[in-house]
Amino acid sequence: MATTWDDSTAGLLRLPSGRTVRGRGLRHGTPTGPDPDFGLYLLGHEPPATDWTSRWLRWRDFWLPADRGDAVDAFREVWLRAQTQRVEVACGGGKGRTGTALACIAVIDGVAPGDAVAYVRAHYSPSAVETPWQRRYVARFP
Repeated sequence: MATTWDDSTAGLLRLPSGRTVRGRGLRHGTPTGPDPDFGLYLLGHEPPATDWTSRWLRWRDFWLPADRGDAVDAFREVWLRAQTQRVEVACGGGKGRTGTALACIAVIDGVAPGDAVAYVRAHYSPSAVETPWQRRYVARFP
């Protein structure tokens, strides 16, 4: 049975396909409601252990992923899991790295790379994707 997020979930991004991904900032604490089934954590250091399956993508604040191939693989994993699972993507503040990752996941879901930042800003957070190089990364995402 599918265990996806409820529409009232804080930080929820609904992709055009109907898949949902929760974005959040780890500094803001764990939100109320059900735990994710899978989490992708975008940090410059290894994240704390979770009670759910998780993956760490090394990514310093305000920069780009340290390993771009690993990033593509991680974003595809999030997109695939979001079909049937509660998936979250999180960094420290939940805006720059998280927004960039969500925009890349939106590209995988069919949003044009040139429109993905605007899509995430409209449907997740107006301040998502913080730096010019993060915007360029999304525009050139494979």
